[in-house]
Amino acid sequence: MSAALLAGYAADLLVGDPARLHPVAGFGRLASALERRLWRPRRTAGVAHATLLVAASGGAVALARRLARGRPRARGLLDAGAVWACLGGRSLAREARALASLVEADDLTAARSRARSLVGRDTAGLDGPELCRAAVESVAENTADAVVGPLLWCAIAGPAGAAAYRAANTLDAMVGHRTRRYERFGWAAARLDDVLTWPAARAGALLTVALAPRVGGRPAAAWAALRRDGSRHPSPNAGRLEAAFAGALGVTLGGRNRYAGRIEERPRIGGGRAPGPEDVRRAARLSLAVGMGAACCAAALMSLRPGGAR
Repeated sequence: MSAALLAGYAADLLVGDPARLHPVAGFGRLASALERRLWRPRRTAGVAHATLLVAASGGAVALARRLARGRPRARGLLDAGAVWACLGGRSLAREARALASLVEADDLTAARSRARSLVGRDTAGLDGPELCRAAVESVAENTADAVVGPLLWCAIAGPAGAAAYRAANTLDAMVGHRTRRYERFGWAAARLDDVLTWPAARAGALLTVALAPRVGGRPAAAWAALRRDGSRHPSPNAGRLEAAFAGALGVTLGGRNRYAGRIEERPRIGGGRAPGPEDVRRAARLSLAVGMGAACCAAALMSLRPGGAR
C-alpha cells in the first residue's frame, strides 16, 4: 500500500488538481445540498451534518476497496487515485507563485482576485506586502491541511482515512466560521478538523524546521520561531506551520485581517522582514519539500504494517 501512497503523491506532484470533475469539488456540492436540508442554529444539527459526510467519504473508499478485493492491480489504482484526490500540494504552490508574479508586476487588482483562491480573508484594498503575507500564511497552513494531513492519515488508516480527513478539512473550510450562521452549526466540523489536523500540523512543522536549508533558512531559526510563536495563533494548528515557515523564511507574519467585515488582530509571528514576492516563491518551494518529506515518512510508516509495502 505504500507504493500506492507514493504513486498518488507523484500524481499530484506531476498533474495537480483536475480542472473539472474534482472529487473534492463534488464533495463540496454534496455538503452544500445536505446543509440546506439539515441547517439549524444548533450544534446537534452540525454534528449530524459532519458525521454523515465524513463517514460517507471514508465509507465510500472503504467499500470500493472491499469490492476490489482479490484484484490487486485494481485496488492499487484505486488507492493511488484516492490519495491523489485528497492532495493539493501542486495546486497550492502554483497559485502562490502566480500571485507572487502578479505582485511583482504591480498588477495588484489581478493579485487581489487571484488571492481569493488562496485565502479566506477579504482581499480588497490589500497592498503588495499584505498580499504576500496572506499568501505565505495560506501556503504554511495548507501544507498541513492539503498535504501532510492526507498523507499522515493514509499511513494511519489507509486511503479511507485520507478521504475521511479531507472531508473533515473541507467541511471546516465551508462551515467552520465564527459567523452568525455557522457559529453553532459549524462547531462540530471545526472541532473535528482541529483534532484530526493536530498531529499533521506538528509533524509538518518539524519537517519545516529540518528542511529550512532548502530555501536558504536555518533550522535553528525555524525551531526558535516555532517554540516561541507557535501557540500564539488563535488556531491550535495553523500557528505551528506559520511559525516554522516564518522562522525558516526569515519573515514576520500576523497582523490585521478582515473577514466579511469583521476585523481580527493576529499576533506577530517570526521576527524578520515583511514578506515579498520572492518569499512567497520560497514558501511554495518549502511546502513542496515538506510534502515530499511527509510522503516518504508516511510510506515508510505504512510499509511497517502487514502487507503495507505492496
